[in-house]
Amino acid sequence: MEQLNFIMGLLIPGPLCPGKDFDVFLEPHIEELLDLWKVVPTLDALTNKSFDLHAAVIWCILDYPALSTLSGRVTRGYYVCVRCDKDPCSRRIRNKICYIGHRRFLPRDHPWRKKKWFDGKDEEHDKPEDFSSDELKKQLERVMDVRLGMHPQNKKRKRGENGQCWKLRSSLWDLPYWSSLKLRHNLDVMHIEKNICEYIVSTFLGIAGKTKDTINGRLDLEDMGIRKNLHLKRDGNSYSVPHAPYVLNKTQKLAFCEFFRSVKFLDGYVATCIIVDGCNLQGLKTHHCHILLQRILPAAIRGILHKDIYEAISELGNFFQKLCAKTLKIDVLHRMKDEIPIILCKLERIFPPPFFDVMLHLAVHLPDEAILRGPVQYG
Repeated sequence: MEQLNFIMGLLIPGPLCPGKDFDVFLEPHIEELLDLWKVVPTLDALTNKSFDLHAAVIWCILDYPALSTLSGRVTRGYYVCVRCDKDPCSRRIRNKICYIGHRRFLPRDHPWRKKKWFDGKDEEHDKPEDFSSDELKKQLERVMDVRLGMHPQNKKRKRGENGQCWKLRSSLWDLPYWSSLKLRHNLDVMHIEKNICEYIVSTFLGIAGKTKDTINGRLDLEDMGIRKNLHLKRDGNSYSVPHAPYVLNKTQKLAFCEFFRSVKFLDGYVATCIIVDGCNLQGLKTHHCHILLQRILPAAIRGILHKDIYEAISELGNFFQKLCAKTLKIDVLHRMKDEIPIILCKLERIFPPPFFDVMLHLAVHLPDEAILRGPVQYG
């Protein structure tokens, strides 16, 4: 993984970027990879002897939108999660598709499966399953004839049948070992962490246009029949929005901002984004959110917000802190695999359904990838 060993192929994004036709540009690279897999006569500079070299792709490193482009996997709609093949956790709410229902990842005898705090129902489903090799083969066969490029006979494809998770068969499947790999494409831990951090801070501060505490979110709670104290209140010819415990009031915001001013090692740019110009949260860099979520945010809300909220955010930050460590222990990763569904369930009891998009859900799959791959720096 040293820089001098990197071989990077770049296509600059823009109005004329290849997009879904990226596979056309990938085919020459696949031909070279096939040659590398067969045999390449190579000279050992130390012994001055020749040997047969075989080289293979172990996994791909990319962000979530690029994962869809390279793999051909659907990353929109009900099948937006690339790790949940059958019976995903996606659910339609007022104005979007959310990912709630992480009680499915808990043991069958867990008491929270019978509680109606979460969505007003008992949870009887098991966690989503992976495709078997035969099912995966059928999925790819359905998109074998998808034409790439600006072909004159191309037509807009009809909506696929229910359960179809692939939109095209990537040329990566031509590699003889590709179907045997357990981890083909890495989830981008750093961008997942950045998005989650932005969701939390935006909702805490009630930033217009970015907060997940919306009118539709309150109506979703009413549709589910849960948390009646947060339902819209009729006030004559209008409605009022009750204050949510996860949104800071004026006094709490002052204490929250005062904490950030007191943090000596926090650079002025981050402090300004959060304290002065909250609407500029997207200007925060990935490494800013990395330290915010893991270290600073749990300390900033301690004693300001309710204990349940503080503990859930603190446990989430601790989860990413252990996941992003330079060295990992297998027994710790298995313990984290059991802990993350509980953390997400705690968050489901606090935040409204629109808070849970696919980025929150993908956290439940990160320990499994770390067990296969190792530390984050390798993915």
